[in-house]
Amino acid sequence: MLAPIDELEKALARLPGFGRRSSARAALALVREPGRLLEPLAAALDVARRRVRCCSRCGGFTTVDRDPCDTCTDETRDGTILCVVEEPADIASIEASGAFRGRYHSLGGKLSPARHMGPERLRLAEMADRVVREGISEVVLALSTDMEGDATAGYAAEMLKGTGARVTRLAFGLPADSGVAYSDPLTLKRAMANRTSQ
Repeated sequence: MLAPIDELEKALARLPGFGRRSSARAALALVREPGRLLEPLAAALDVARRRVRCCSRCGGFTTVDRDPCDTCTDETRDGTILCVVEEPADIASIEASGAFRGRYHSLGGKLSPARHMGPERLRLAEMADRVVREGISEVVLALSTDMEGDATAGYAAEMLKGTGARVTRLAFGLPADSGVAYSDPLTLKRAMANRTSQ
């Protein structure tokens, strides 16, 4: 294989969802049709590199000319509730649901000793500072339900003790359009513990 194609494959393989075979297919498709695929992708990547950044307040995605971002400056949002997420992309997912109208704070990851992600690499201190400075009354921890997410949630809750803010966590339970027979024991245990009245 030619070295430039090899380098392209390696670069694509670093992206989430791209394995060795899918990055090889994508690289070959890009070089096969440079006018239709490669050049527009290179231009879009260049614009994203120059214009997209993380909001200085919430850590979500914004552009260089909109910092703080539109969500942080939207006066119609409830400024007393802060939803804490792991990654900026999580903000977009929650926004798409239409279920939350407060403010956001992205930690930039979760605690993970295996990936050398300690508390100092996350935006935890900024979160605690915002809660006090902005007079947040409730912090919703919208973090993963895996071991690392649970550890991050516990660490964040401990940091927020004494701030006066109520700390809540997203409810755990069965996913939509799923049945009891298809759920794992931990999901069923959490669903039973977090059951609600009808």
